[in-house]
Amino acid sequence: MKSILTLVLAMTASTVANAQSGINDTIQARELQEIVIEAPKVIHKPDMDVFFPSKKAVENSRNGVQLLSNLMIPSLSVSDVLGSITSGGMSVQVRINGRQVTVNDIKNLLPSTIKRVEWIENPGLRYNGANTVLNFIVVNPTIGGSLMLSATQAMNTAWGQYNPSAKFNFGRSQLEIGGNYKLTENLKTHRDYTETFTYPDQQSLTRHEISRGGKINSSTGNFGVTYSYTKPDTTVFVIEAHDAFSPKNKDEYNGLMSSSNGDPDVLLTDASGSNGSRPSLSLYWEHHFKGNQLLVMDFKSEFFIGRSFSDYIEQLPDSREYLTDIHTNIKDRNQVYAVEADYIKNWRKSRFTAGASYTANRNRSTYENLGGEVYHQRQDKVYLFAEYFQRLNKFTFTAGIGVQYTDLLFRETDLGSTSWNFRPQASLTYRINGKHQFRLNFQSWQSNPSLAETNPTPQQIDGFQWRIGNPDLKTSNNYSLTLRYNFRMPRVYGQFGIRAFTSPNAITPLLQWEDEKLVKTYENSHGLRNLSFFISPQIEVIPDWLMVSGHLQWRIERMRGTGYSLTNRSWSGNTSVMLNHWGFTLSGQYVRAQRQLRGENISWGEDLNIIDLSYNWKQWGFSAGCIFPFGQYDLGSKSLSKWNTNERHIRTDFQIPYIGLSYNINWGRQKRKAGKIINVSGDADQSKAGGK
Repeated sequence: MKSILTLVLAMTASTVANAQSGINDTIQARELQEIVIEAPKVIHKPDMDVFFPSKKAVENSRNGVQLLSNLMIPSLSVSDVLGSITSGGMSVQVRINGRQVTVNDIKNLLPSTIKRVEWIENPGLRYNGANTVLNFIVVNPTIGGSLMLSATQAMNTAWGQYNPSAKFNFGRSQLEIGGNYKLTENLKTHRDYTETFTYPDQQSLTRHEISRGGKINSSTGNFGVTYSYTKPDTTVFVIEAHDAFSPKNKDEYNGLMSSSNGDPDVLLTDASGSNGSRPSLSLYWEHHFKGNQLLVMDFKSEFFIGRSFSDYIEQLPDSREYLTDIHTNIKDRNQVYAVEADYIKNWRKSRFTAGASYTANRNRSTYENLGGEVYHQRQDKVYLFAEYFQRLNKFTFTAGIGVQYTDLLFRETDLGSTSWNFRPQASLTYRINGKHQFRLNFQSWQSNPSLAETNPTPQQIDGFQWRIGNPDLKTSNNYSLTLRYNFRMPRVYGQFGIRAFTSPNAITPLLQWEDEKLVKTYENSHGLRNLSFFISPQIEVIPDWLMVSGHLQWRIERMRGTGYSLTNRSWSGNTSVMLNHWGFTLSGQYVRAQRQLRGENISWGEDLNIIDLSYNWKQWGFSAGCIFPFGQYDLGSKSLSKWNTNERHIRTDFQIPYIGLSYNINWGRQKRKAGKIINVSGDADQSKAGGK
């Protein structure tokens, strides 16, 4: 999951469509003379929760992310100013009418065009391992279109976000053009770092780093064009072309390092970053046949053209000579091609889905610091699945099985691995009534080793440490069992739950001494297991005025690998408060990130807090707020290895006040927007150079 820090610094579900699932909306708004009876805010369906935006929520929103924030779905952490959507610290797959998109695409949605939001916490096999899914059901004008412009700018640093978007409709076709640019330049940060090395002979060395300042540059942008054609109940065709680019992405930290062995203090510089471009093209086709049958196909190609780099320098304060001088530069020319085809058959209370997909990654990495040595990696993945859905009175049952074949090979070394992995899935829902429901969900998915984890080319990190990938890594298996109780009472909505997770061969880092080098490599561990308890309430404290929602989770986890067995206990959560009156919206948010154990390392994201005041007038929106108005920012990690214990904190000592301005307009009659039932998965790989 990208960290919120990256989003801050950068300024930063396909569900079952009605035709696919055969389940119509149970309640819709009705108009009787001058009395409007609105649908309930949330409806529990067997495979999802459906949220209907109220008129007031639409009026108080200027884009799709702001509307989602106003819905205050308890288990979601949503930030319009940061452009982030997470659930329980994990990423959320977002979709528009079933078409997988980015958070920026949601930000470019007009609130008045969003019919409902479908929240899926137990996605099926065709979602290919997604944790959770948000699907925005959207309508758009038959003729005419829409225009959205927005900008948010920090008041005390070069940090901001700028979003233009336009849509044009003509008959059965729609053309969308949009993009965004996120600016971050020279954001001041500092790092606190302490580490202890223990050698095989049990002697130890402790090094302590005192920060001398640092800075981050992380500007990114993207631009995209989408054309869609819809012939109702017959054919849907979508073609999309996008390019995401990162012209300047660099973290740099400076420090004064002291050692317990009495060596003189040294000045150090530790810098790493990347830049590049990710152009992509996707094609989607859907056709309806007689007897409620569908055939859908999706194709995607993506390229990564760029580089990653790291620089580590140590020198005495009064000397121009370097004690340690390490530079790593990797130039990538990587590509991915993916295609998926699904067959879907619907009956009145049941559905059968079967599909197949193929993903091919072709990676070419040039190590410029090694005299231009070139390494080629090939990854091929084939995935087959079948799934059946059935409703029986108050019970709903879904079961399916998938199988994945993975083949990984490095051309130059002839090293690699192959594996077969099964992916069973099942869910059972018992609906007591329209307000109370139990859901039991078993989910499995695979995690493929990354390019950085498998590339055997040695990389020096500092004077002691090296990193070498393991090309023999196998694809790891993940299994999750979750029991949820959903309830809805007057002015209160929410859920209780318990989740058990295991990954018996999780891919994790492994530290070991080789001669006088401490080498970080990777292994298929002996297993990661965790157990989580969570509660997610939403409370309407004062109707139409004051809303509070939140999510609280406690987790215990155990990690076993070569030579170690570790246990971690932690709690995490988020809370949001929203006050609406006289057209103003005052909101506050606090997020405590999950302290997560992986291998011999505990890492945590950002403990986030934001306050925001917004006001909408006609087509205009105005906002002002502050990121981190309270407390000190902290992003960090802790190593528990017997060979290297360390603790790292990345901090900023200032708040980020900001102002925002937006303009929205749309025209024409409304129709259902073109949607996608499937989305083939596949992303171009990227190397990672050095860095602690």
